[in-house]
Amino acid sequence: MTDVVQLVSIVVSGSLLVAVIELVRRGRLTEEYSFIWIASAAALLVLSLWRNLLDLAASALGVHYPPAVLLLVLTFFVVIVSLYFSVVVSRHRKEIEKLVEEVALLEADIRALRDSPRSVTAVRVVPHAAEERSDASDERRLGRH
Repeated sequence: MTDVVQLVSIVVSGSLLVAVIELVRRGRLTEEYSFIWIASAAALLVLSLWRNLLDLAASALGVHYPPAVLLLVLTFFVVIVSLYFSVVVSRHRKEIEKLVEEVALLEADIRALRDSPRSVTAVRVVPHAAEERSDASDERRLGRH
């Protein structure tokens, strides 16, 4: 790898690592998501710093131009990050759908209370998941099962 390419890859990888750490420090990126970015930047930085490692990886993969291995590693990490965020988005979508259902039930309960303030027995009470866990832990602590 030429000195210019190595220097550019070191600067870019180091900048990415510093940017991720700064985003975490400022609270703009949570620790949960920062791990994969830090690992990606660190791997790119290691490959950028040690020419021999990059040359060995290139020869093992049959690549004639060792800096192309950096692009291969970068592409690999982009795919991993994309897959990870797809899983996170899917999980959040399920949670949002559940919250929408709970809000709809609560709005129905509020409307029922407004329509017939004297007949409280017709109103369903939907416990919040945190309240259910709290109630269950209280019962276990008090010896009730």
